[in-house]
Amino acid sequence: MAESNQGKSQNANAQQKLTQKHLLQKDALYQYILQTNVYPREPECLKELRELTANHSRGLMAIPPDEGQFLILLLKLINAKKTIEIGVFTGYSLLCTALALPPDGKVIGIDMNRESYNLGRPIIEKAGVAHKIDFREGLALPILDELIQNEEMQDSFDFAFIDADKVNALNYHERLLNLVKIGGLICYDNTLWSGSVAEAPDAAMSELGRNIRHYTIELNKALAADRRIEISLLPIGDGLTLCRRIS
Repeated sequence: MAESNQGKSQNANAQQKLTQKHLLQKDALYQYILQTNVYPREPECLKELRELTANHSRGLMAIPPDEGQFLILLLKLINAKKTIEIGVFTGYSLLCTALALPPDGKVIGIDMNRESYNLGRPIIEKAGVAHKIDFREGLALPILDELIQNEEMQDSFDFAFIDADKVNALNYHERLLNLVKIGGLICYDNTLWSGSVAEAPDAAMSELGRNIRHYTIELNKALAADRRIEISLLPIGDGLTLCRRIS
């Protein structure tokens, strides 16, 4: 009985965390989406990794499962084969990508912390997609610069997903425009930052939240003005901006 109660408590905590990752006005509507559309189609390996991540002290860093489902479909729609991800954490979004790619597809995953990725690595291996992943530990900017120096890497990626250091988002953007091919997609996560982008400048929030809000607003302005891309900001998760490179 104790174990059963503990399991219920952990599940309740995980559900509570998930409610903080969406912007729908009614939580019941979000739960409807999860229960009727997302969870019934979620592969067992993603469920296992999602539940493992939910118990992590920084579990909110992972994308929510409805966003993961959307990314999988998006990657398949564009027939992505070569992708890059900045900000891996335990690897939930990375696993979504690996599952969506064809058997010979590849994703370069960049993160400063291999320890978090190693938590999810056994699940990724069990899912049979570890061979698609090239994990690179370190700061993203030097790694991106190194990739750009390789002419074979320039204009070769079908897709990029950025869920990392918001301060450097625009620096990532300029480099990714050299790596993602024309017609390819660059996706930025958290572009609504819990809705704070629409709050008044003097609204109550933490110093960290205010700083990230500032950089998020600057990113959104820059993307909207960038004529090298077509964009769409989706109210999924914490905000997801799709950028299609056109020049």
